[in-house]
Amino acid sequence: MKKRRMDPIPPPLAVPAVKRRVRPEKDWEAKLAGLRRAGLWRSMREIQSSQGPEVNLNGRKVVMLCSNNYLGLAGHPALRSAAIRAVERYGVGSSGARLISGAMSPHKQLEERLAAFKRAPAALVYNSGYHANLGLLQALTGPDDVVFSDELNHASIIDGCRLSRARIMVYRHGDMDHLESLLRRVRTKKKLVVTDTVFGMDGDLAHLPELVHLSEHHGARLMVDEAHATGVFGPRGGGLAEEFGLQHRIPIQMGTLGKALGCFGAYVAGSRALIDLLINTSRSFIFTTALPPAVCAAAIAAIDLVEKGTALRERLWSRVRQYTRGLTALGVDAQPQSPILPIVLGENARVMRTCESLLGRGVFAQGIRYPTVPKGTARLRTSLMATHTRDHIRTVLTALKAVLNQA
Repeated sequence: MKKRRMDPIPPPLAVPAVKRRVRPEKDWEAKLAGLRRAGLWRSMREIQSSQGPEVNLNGRKVVMLCSNNYLGLAGHPALRSAAIRAVERYGVGSSGARLISGAMSPHKQLEERLAAFKRAPAALVYNSGYHANLGLLQALTGPDDVVFSDELNHASIIDGCRLSRARIMVYRHGDMDHLESLLRRVRTKKKLVVTDTVFGMDGDLAHLPELVHLSEHHGARLMVDEAHATGVFGPRGGGLAEEFGLQHRIPIQMGTLGKALGCFGAYVAGSRALIDLLINTSRSFIFTTALPPAVCAAAIAAIDLVEKGTALRERLWSRVRQYTRGLTALGVDAQPQSPILPIVLGENARVMRTCESLLGRGVFAQGIRYPTVPKGTARLRTSLMATHTRDHIRTVLTALKAVLNQA
């Protein structure tokens, strides 16, 4: 059989020069200059250690006060060992999307473990909470649907709503009367209520029993984002839905693996029909290379630790109480509902000065500004871990006392 001759790669085409070249850098630099003038310039700080109650930041050891590692599991030996064993058996990467390259055993094992953890018939793993919310809302709603969204929902929910092409009705934060008035106004049968259960920048909780009641009464589906609640709330760490005993009345439960569980990725838990629909129609699942198997193995180990007992959660809440007493003594209005306790300072410049002053005193508490939070509500978003010691909290409070008086 005659071999087919392979044509050589053609030489690159010569691109003729033009007198006026487009220089997008000028536009980019102008936008960056605008951000600087508005006090909204951001840069990333390099952490040179594992994520724990203390981290090495630019060569200095500082108390970490702005992490979502609520139970301190990100560096736990059990998670490290599970990840190492998975790398040795399955390698590093998953090589492609699961519908093309296949679902590796750790993906299936994690989904089975998550379904049991959430007391749901089935679960599906996504690569991040952002992927999950975009993929859920895109797959489950469309132009004939109406989505009712809390005004302080996470950006991934907001963007998922936009991508869905559904009609969006935003209700005032936590205002159940406003939500009910909107639900009464809409007559379509295709209604979805979506909310965070713990709001990541304020630390307050959704009114979950009322949300369940209103959704059922008005024929709407309810979708909850348990990102900041998973591992922290509930007798087994299953989230706020478990805390209120409402798992079986919430058809769509989403959460993340990268906060209290100390890993990476996200999940959706619900009926078998829901999960099958997502596998077949959720674009952020279908067109994404799957999580590395080691991440899945570590997440399973994290769930095992969370379910094993209440010691980590009890220690976390003990630190929250200690910190709250200290903040109150400093004149900060602290009304904790979660491990997230914001210190609202209002002005962008003031927040960032305070952040830098705290760093100088060995405490890392990141300043949060618009658009992450509404204009005029810039804050230090402080959050606690079970692995913080009482001495860590005392160090933080001493530093805050000094810098808040100066800010």
